[in-house]
Formats: sequence, C-alpha cells, structure tokens
Amino acid sequence: MMPSSSRLPIILLLFFSLVTSAYATADTKEFVLTLDQSNFTQTVTKHEFLVVDFYAPWCGHCKELAPEYETAASILSSNSPPITLAKVDANDEKNKDLATEYDIKSFPTLKIIKDGGKTIQDYKGPRDAQGIVAYLKKQVGPASTEIKSTEDASDLINGDKIVIVGIFPEFCGDKFNTFLALAEKLRSDYDFAHTLDAKLLPRGDSSVSGPIVRLFKPFDELVVDFEFFGLKEDHVPVIVINNDKEKYVKPNVEPDHIESWLKEYKEGKIAPYVKSEPVPESNDQPVKMVVANNFDDIVFKSGKNVLLELYAPWCGHCKKLSPILDKVAASFAKDKNVVIAKMDASANDIVHEEFEVKGYPTLYFKSASGKLLKYSGKRSKEKLIDFIKKNKDESTHKDSGKEEL
Repeated sequence: MMPSSSRLPIILLLFFSLVTSAYATADTKEFVLTLDQSNFTQTVTKHEFLVVDFYAPWCGHCKELAPEYETAASILSSNSPPITLAKVDANDEKNKDLATEYDIKSFPTLKIIKDGGKTIQDYKGPRDAQGIVAYLKKQVGPASTEIKSTEDASDLINGDKIVIVGIFPEFCGDKFNTFLALAEKLRSDYDFAHTLDAKLLPRGDSSVSGPIVRLFKPFDELVVDFEFFGLKEDHVPVIVINNDKEKYVKPNVEPDHIESWLKEYKEGKIAPYVKSEPVPESNDQPVKMVVANNFDDIVFKSGKNVLLELYAPWCGHCKKLSPILDKVAASFAKDKNVVIAKMDASANDIVHEEFEVKGYPTLYFKSASGKLLKYSGKRSKEKLIDFIKKNKDESTHKDSGKEEL
C-alpha cells in the first residue's frame, strides 16, 4: 500500500488538473450560437427574440465586432429573460439563400428576429459590448415607457433624440393599442413613451387629455394640440410636425403608415397642413365669410378692394364691431369693387405672414392693386368708410356679368 505522504502529490496533481480543465472549459465556451442553413429555421422558431450577425470571415469589421459580440452574448445569457446572440457565415455557399432571404448586402449586418421569425428588424445600435448589451436590453423591454413624473419625462426627453409620446385618458382601447403596435414596429428608430398627464411633459399644451401623439425633436418642438390644429376626433390617432412656419399632419395613423410618411416628410414631399373651417356653401351675406381655404380667392384673387376683420368668437371688442361692419358693408352694397369680410382667426390658419395678429379684432385692407394696409383708426362706421374710400382702387377684376362675392 502506498504511504499517505506518497499519495499527496498525486492528489494535488489530480486537483490542479481538474481546476485547470474547468477554467479551460469556461474560457473556451462560446455564447454566440453558430447557425447555418441546416439549423437556422429551427433555432429561429424556438426564440421569441434572437439577434443574428451575418458576417464574412475575410471582413475586417466583422473581425473587430466578433470579440465584442461574444462578450455581449456572455453578459446577455444571464439576462432575465436571456437574450440569445447568433452568427451566420453569409459568405459560405451553403448559406447564400439565407443571405438573400435577409437582404444581406454588406458585412457585418445584424438582424433582430422576433416572434419566431414573424418580425425582422435591422440592428441599429452600437458595436461595442456594453453598447450592444444596453441597446438589446432596451429592445426586449416594453416598447413604450410610462411617464409618471416630470423626472421621468426629463430623463427621456433630454433634447438629443426624437421621442414620441402618446397622451391618453386611459391605457386601454383601440387607440392605445394602435400606439403600442406603432411603438413596437419603430422602437429601433425612435424612443416611445405614454402618459395620462400632459402636465408632466416639458413642452406643448398641458391641458390636453388625449388621445394624441406628441413628437419631440432636438431641433424643434413637435406637438399635437386639438384646439390649435383644428383636428377632429375621427382624425386620431394623429401625428403632427410643427416647425416655425408650417404644420404637417398625418391623421388616422396606423403602424404601417408612419415610417413611409416620415420619409416623405423629410424628402419634402408632404404638403403643409392648413387648419380651415369649411368653405361656406353660400356667401351672400353683406359681410363675406373667409376661411383659410378660400382666403386667397377672396382677398388676393378677386381683384377687389377688401377690408378683412380677423376676429375670435369670444372677443368682446369683436362682438361690438360686428354690427358696425354690417353697416359698412351695407354702405358699399352697390360698389362691386369693395368687399367687407371677416375670418375667425382662432379656427383658421393665416398662411400669409404679412397678416400679423397680436390681438382681436385686427383689421387689414388690401386694395385692388395689391397694396396692404393695417387699419389702426377708430372702429366707427364713418371712420371705416372714409378709410376705404381714401385707399380703394379701381377693380382689376373683369366683370363677367355674374354676381360675385
């Protein structure tokens, strides 16, 4: 029998061999799954969320990504739930069909495959391990984050990215579900959030209750406001882009619409939205009704002298002026070269910058020759009539023999 002192070196040698073997196994374990044509579909169908790196062995960028991707895979393997990363040699002849199916045109190309292959998105995140981890953790979380406080809003809407926020009276119903579907589809491009309280948001009308969608961008404020934009309930869900001079509206948004609509907007293919009341079916009263959609026809294209009141229905001074304007219009009833008109400036956009409104009522006179004057005199019948007679021109409109305006 071997003495115990003789057995000790053997035991120690066996112990160190086992430890070394364990470390070697840990060091050589690969967390990134290697896929090819034979096991790709089977693997995809088993995962709710899978990231696949389509690479080529000769590609320098692929070689740089490989260790970062492997490190990220090891970290994400212990995430709850685990996030699986895989790779496919898209340069291998046997995997060319996969490369074609997933539209691989350059290396490396990373795809996020969800719901067993039903949803496929481009990976648009960082290429370092920590960046990959952070980006993918966000992709498997809720597509839209609830804003419960001003601190939540400040953390998310920090001025360096596009953020889309849905404001809802309650978190249920078709409109809320449509918003979540939209968020899921575009989560790799934009940050989404939802809230019950518009007062928590840093910009925009704080009194709205929704459902509306509000966009925030680093370079201008993008808001949806139903009093301001004149949108109707059947327009929602709706997206509005509002810059310094113009608004662009996409009503009845569906998840499949927004990506192409935003692309057309960026390319300048979307016409600006103009808020307007309906054009009156008949406009035969002494004071003509102007709305945004007939503004040019009456004020600019009629070739006549036009006195225009820009008013708001709730304005007390406007109410006092109304019967005076009726009398002014009656005094020019036989003069076909003069038009007295009014427009509710709270319900219609004024697209011409020269018609500046700082208070109600505001009166402008556009002569037949195109001269534009702002009236700042006394709002009496006599003063207004004298002003019109002094500044009016002969009409530039050819009489067609039909009664107009």
